[in-house]
Amino acid sequence: MNVAIVKYNAGNIYSVVNALKRLGITPELTDDAEQLSKADRVLFPGQGEAGSTMAYLRSRGLDRLIRDLKQPVLGICIGQQLMCGHSEESDTDCLGIFDTEVLKFRPEKHEDKVPHMGWNTLARTSSPLFKGFGTDEFVYFVHSYYVPVNPYTIAVTDYVVPFSAALHKDNFYATQFHPEKSGSVGERILKNFLDLTV
Repeated sequence: MNVAIVKYNAGNIYSVVNALKRLGITPELTDDAEQLSKADRVLFPGQGEAGSTMAYLRSRGLDRLIRDLKQPVLGICIGQQLMCGHSEESDTDCLGIFDTEVLKFRPEKHEDKVPHMGWNTLARTSSPLFKGFGTDEFVYFVHSYYVPVNPYTIAVTDYVVPFSAALHKDNFYATQFHPEKSGSVGERILKNFLDLTV
């Protein structure tokens, strides 16, 4: 299977490369339009800041390219946020794949720390991405911004407010959490993504 990872100015991409290698896949890390378009699966992971990252994507035409991909695409962390319409972070217009916004966590209680960092559970999972899942599966999060629950939500996590832990529309999937840092649970999600029927 030919798997490509979008190469751009975001951190934490190599942990995704290593997670895929553990599944027997050696992905291509590329910003080449032809390579990305021909890949069987594309991952759009990373950690970063919305405004500068969208500026980088636009400067290289990667914004249009990602929107036009037809194979299964998985956004991770800022990848999920950038696939939405607009982010409160730097008042940024994003890719608009998911018609929803990205909001900043506003702590309501003293114990609500931002960023939301560490292990938390997934609830209301409803997608082939979560095939074989039971209740209260734990995954790893690091984020200060979140996507509210909306019609594209396929998993919910509660921190300050219930929010979208994962999204799905057509061939586009996205997770706010990091599958590549979520142990055997995350490995199963990546494998389910690779096994999706097109």
